[in-house]
Amino acid sequence: MKELIAFDLDGTLAESKQPLSDAMAQALARLLAVAHVAVISGGDWPQFDKQVASRLPAPADLSRLWLMPTTGTKLYTHQDGAWSPVYAELFDETRKQEILTAFDAALEAAGFVPEQTWGERIEDRGSQITFSALGQQAPIHAKEIWDPDFAKRKIIQADLRRRLPGLSINMGGATSIDITREGVDKGYGLKKLRDASGIALDAMLFIGDAIFPGGNDYPAKELGLDTVRVRDPQETLSVIDAIVACQK
Repeated sequence: MKELIAFDLDGTLAESKQPLSDAMAQALARLLAVAHVAVISGGDWPQFDKQVASRLPAPADLSRLWLMPTTGTKLYTHQDGAWSPVYAELFDETRKQEILTAFDAALEAAGFVPEQTWGERIEDRGSQITFSALGQQAPIHAKEIWDPDFAKRKIIQADLRRRLPGLSINMGGATSIDITREGVDKGYGLKKLRDASGIALDAMLFIGDAIFPGGNDYPAKELGLDTVRVRDPQETLSVIDAIVACQK
């Protein structure tokens, strides 16, 4: 019996940058009836609002839901009928510029220039800088075929780690690389969640699609949490149904 079930977002609860399906929204509502739920991912709050917060049905117990944008460097909870930030840890302007310069150099060195992009490729999320290879508004079908085995991003990631020592640089979603402060990854975010919620790490279960070395879900496993790696949101639905059945 776990007290809190934590999830990655893109590729786990929803397709990349897409809202929760009706089936997933209903499944999370059922899960919230028997456990606390946390969602931790690289997107900023507006993306979380679009994908998760605005999609949950009215009966869902939102007081048990912990939303953690930008790899857990921000935390939002539902209080007095509205979502409110609990904390936010932000880069200073000098550090942001160092990261943006390193991204430009790493992309040029890697030579991975897509034929078409949709929107900005680098997004400043305050506490995280995120590179999306095909742009922030790229369609799912284009994302799925650009780097399905993570090979391209592993090359870019390795280059960035040489240029930006002391920062956390991890792959996430279908085409993204996330940069946060040193030591900031999902393991860091989950420890912050432990402190904010009072729920012990061994009472948590983490579910994600990138639980492998270099994946941005892997720090949850390194932290010692029980984890479940899923292929896609459809498999996540099956896992949630199994958890709800066991928790009742």
